[in-house]
Amino acid sequence: MPLRHWGQRNGSDAVIEKLDVGHLRTWIGGEEVAEEQLTPALVQRFQATFDLAGLPPQPGDIAPRLIHFCLCQPAAPTGALGEDGHPARGGFLPPVPLPRRMWAGSDIRFSGDLRVGDLVRRRSRVADVVVKQGRSGLLCFVTVDHHIDSAGTMRVEDRQTIVYRAADTAGAPAAPVEDVAPTGVVAETVDPTPTLLFRYSALTFNGHRIHYDHPHVTESEGYPGLIVHGPLQATLLLQFATRQRDGIPPDRFIFRGQSPLFDGTPFVLHAGAAEADTMQLWTARSAGPIALIADASWQSGAG
Repeated sequence: MPLRHWGQRNGSDAVIEKLDVGHLRTWIGGEEVAEEQLTPALVQRFQATFDLAGLPPQPGDIAPRLIHFCLCQPAAPTGALGEDGHPARGGFLPPVPLPRRMWAGSDIRFSGDLRVGDLVRRRSRVADVVVKQGRSGLLCFVTVDHHIDSAGTMRVEDRQTIVYRAADTAGAPAAPVEDVAPTGVVAETVDPTPTLLFRYSALTFNGHRIHYDHPHVTESEGYPGLIVHGPLQATLLLQFATRQRDGIPPDRFIFRGQSPLFDGTPFVLHAGAAEADTMQLWTARSAGPIALIADASWQSGAG
């Protein structure tokens, strides 16, 4: 079951040109740098959110992987947020004139661990802007390379893909029925409560209302419930993979969203048959399609 991208096909050049792709691509090469200390308090809140056992974190302790999603996040003033809770368009990211914005996936390489107390520096660069016609309409993919270091040493390289799309319209054709996800060799059920989603939004300073504002997500955006964050699912899968390898986390972790999950409906973490240095993982609700799919890999001989 290879890692798949959200379904797309080539569309009309005329439609794509309405977005002024050339103008959006002028953002390629733009950079942004941010710094933040990885405090014991943040690590403790992360551990509590994910029910991670262990003693209270102390300076110098190894921090959980993917905690970098919680660091160096933009702190836009409340008055500068859009209707959906995201910062207004423009600035570091290109001003894509499509209303729906979501994290499509990441390709992450770990060359070391962040530690409690580190001053973490994130250098972000817009690597690409591509517009395509997908089965759900016009899509714009923005690729951002994040380099995360501490004490001048690279720890994490994260190539993130952000997808922008149009709002759903009344009378739009229904999405095709997806295949039911397979059952993993190992599986574990998660209950995505509103409290869990709110806590993760708070950890990542994510104001996107689809994750915590039930009236907004159901009445304004047309979803049946609060949407489970892709990075939250990815973090659960990485921790799941680590448990299958006797506590050794992967050195590379690639994930991509396929379909949404909602609060109120438990979903399952699945792991495929473990190979020497790789493992495929995915999330899905019962009798539902794959929601998020991931490939974890370890350096030869690890674990």
